[in-house]
Amino acid sequence: MSGLEHLIENNRKWVAGITAERPSFFSELGKQHTPKYLWIGCADSRVPANEIVGLLPGEMFVHRNVANIVIPTDLNCLSVLQYAIDVLNVEHVIVCGHYGCGGVLAAYNNLRLGLIDNWLRHVQDVRDHHHDIIDKAEDEVTARAKLAELNVIEQVKHVCQTNIVQDAWQRRQQLRVHGWIYGINDGLIHDLGFSVQSSTDFDTTYPEVLERYRD
Repeated sequence: MSGLEHLIENNRKWVAGITAERPSFFSELGKQHTPKYLWIGCADSRVPANEIVGLLPGEMFVHRNVANIVIPTDLNCLSVLQYAIDVLNVEHVIVCGHYGCGGVLAAYNNLRLGLIDNWLRHVQDVRDHHHDIIDKAEDEVTARAKLAELNVIEQVKHVCQTNIVQDAWQRRQQLRVHGWIYGINDGLIHDLGFSVQSSTDFDTTYPEVLERYRD
């Protein structure tokens, strides 16, 4: 006995439920994979990408890591991005963070957790770069929320700056990159107002978004 029998049983019930509602679901799913969306989100188990936007398997391509970080040395993330854009032809890339993120909390408070400290250095860079905004927060909870939002904005910037996205825009591929954040306490997604569809659009939208935070 593996101790995971209940998960296998849950799977059987899940399959039975979907099949009862849509008898041809799995046969159709096996024929093609044509999602319109790529989700880059946090690995936190409280943020299940498909479920919180009401999509079924096959409707969203997903990449998750701690604190939803996009960096040019992460070949895993970049490979997902390239495959999604160049092969699957997704139309939207969504970077979604969440309030109450443990990675953001650790970065904000300079916690020492081990190997992951190296990864979270990227969130600390966001904190340090935007200290003028974060330091104006009325309390630590608000400051951490601002850091979570600004981290999303910076990761959207990183996505837009990849040669993968730049090349897609240059060949006039329909592609838009978005920044969202999710509230674990209420289950609601909030659009951070950073949605980009071209290099020119990025050049004007990014400073406008940051200016809103400084007002």
